[in-house]
Amino acid sequence: MKNILAAFRYKRPTYTESKQKQRAKVENPKETLFRIWRYMLIEKKLLIATLCMILLTSVLTLVGPVILGHIIDQFVSGDYTIRYLLQQLGWLLVIYTAVAVMTFLQGYWMITISQTAVFSIRKDLFIHLQKLKLAFFDKRQHGELMSRMTNDVDNISTTLNTSMVQIVSSVITFVGILSVMLVLSPILTIVTLLVVPIMFVGIRWITNRTRHAFRAQQQAVSSVNGFAEESLSGQAVIKAYAQERQMIDSFKQKTENLQQAGFWAQTFSGFIPKWMNMLNNISFAVIAGIGALLVGYGQVGITVGTIVIFLEYSRQFTRPLNELANQFNSLFSALAGAERVFGILDEQEEHQDMSKQTITKLRGNISFDHVTFAYEGEPALEDVSFTIRPGEMAAFVGPTGSGKTTIMNLIAGFYQPDNGQVIIDGKVLSTIDLNSYRHHIGVVLQQDFLFKGTIMENIRYGKLEATDEEVIQAAEQANAHRFISRLPDGYQTLIGQDGGGLSQGQRQLLSIAKALLRDPDILLLDEATSSIDTITELRIQQAMRTLMKGRTSIVVAHRLNTIEQADTIFVLKDGKIKERGNHAQLLKEKGFYAALQNQKNHPISSG
Repeated sequence: MKNILAAFRYKRPTYTESKQKQRAKVENPKETLFRIWRYMLIEKKLLIATLCMILLTSVLTLVGPVILGHIIDQFVSGDYTIRYLLQQLGWLLVIYTAVAVMTFLQGYWMITISQTAVFSIRKDLFIHLQKLKLAFFDKRQHGELMSRMTNDVDNISTTLNTSMVQIVSSVITFVGILSVMLVLSPILTIVTLLVVPIMFVGIRWITNRTRHAFRAQQQAVSSVNGFAEESLSGQAVIKAYAQERQMIDSFKQKTENLQQAGFWAQTFSGFIPKWMNMLNNISFAVIAGIGALLVGYGQVGITVGTIVIFLEYSRQFTRPLNELANQFNSLFSALAGAERVFGILDEQEEHQDMSKQTITKLRGNISFDHVTFAYEGEPALEDVSFTIRPGEMAAFVGPTGSGKTTIMNLIAGFYQPDNGQVIIDGKVLSTIDLNSYRHHIGVVLQQDFLFKGTIMENIRYGKLEATDEEVIQAAEQANAHRFISRLPDGYQTLIGQDGGGLSQGQRQLLSIAKALLRDPDILLLDEATSSIDTITELRIQQAMRTLMKGRTSIVVAHRLNTIEQADTIFVLKDGKIKERGNHAQLLKEKGFYAALQNQKNHPISSG
């Protein structure tokens, strides 16, 4: 009982706050509508035909009651024939059949239009995401981007399928009914309109509560989904710490909250049709009663047929108003989603300047000229300068946050320096077309990504036109061939998303093979052996030394013995280069590098 009373005490400010938030989400509804409209115009002819069909359907819907009223007047007056009745009934049959057929066609066409528009929006969004800078993804949760590609786009689809047809139809129907009613009888029209304020008061009282309840339901759904995803992803930790009971209790509490929110959301939403039905019945009775009095007193222009027409229209009168209220809420929700989608489409692409130089071959000369860089205001590199000559192996070591991975990202062109320049073969990297440039570099990230598919397909991702023999050769050079051959289906073994089913070391070996298949001019190895055991690491070191000959290689080291053969070792600390030289030179200096070397098997974290 307390829950029921609490539910009925939802205050009006909740509605106001909800509307304010709703308006805040849609900053430019006209521009957003225009952009959606442009996507709908892809099916321009079908769109025009649908609008004409909606107009014709609405007009025919208004004609039916008028014909019915005339039939009754003729019958009451006795001035009729069987032929006349059959003829009018035949017209009614034709009209209502035509309305049914055209309603089906406009719905079918609108689905075609909306699905074409949504297909184009989703396609443009995905293509655009592939062209955005890496910094864009660093600032946003992947779940949020997925929500924009799925939930927001699906919301647009649903609204286009239903709202457009209903909004246009409701406006035409409402205007048409009101016009015909005023012509037939202004008095009965005023009587019919008396129900409108009562209807709006009731709907507002209900929607104050339904919006609050549905918002609570959506929050509860999000909470349950997020908790379920988190618990499924963290099963190893949950079992390791024996927290199954705690997770079950937490899930039970969240689902109980969802149950309560869902109960009240569905309860209040069910009030609207009941309220509308009650008002329609009251209106029906009042019009019938007053109409009968007007006929009885001989009111000019009021006949039994007129009353029948009004009774029929009174049942239809509140329907378009109710539909408009519901569809405008749905429309604002879709516009908010569309703005989020268009917000991504308005992000600047990485490859927009067609005047940039295209690269066909790299010698591998890399220079940093007084480079400074910060992530979101947090300094990562400060006035860094160095040069790596073609064919050299350069290594970067240092503690966590020293800037090693940042240097790799700048060389790969994932970011642009705040100050200074990154120079490749004498050309400033910002003047080079990054798409052509990256065809000549190979990157093995600290946590590389493998796609769902076969092992052969994942290695071939480095060079799509590579033959099976070339893929196998790259795997052999990375010392991955041995473990691949032991798998049930060898190179055709299917692996899950992000290499599920393989160990971390095996996934890293596949990533190295993928980079080697590309045969790049510049090879970037960011903690490439960080997840590989010592024995596996020893196997690939000789292969890597062989492969590094003739190309510039930059290595971020996890273990110092990985980079002892480097031509130059750069020691980073606090975003600055503190020491530089080869292994022997740095040991003689007895500085930071030498201190690390003396700590046997002491790993250096990436930065």
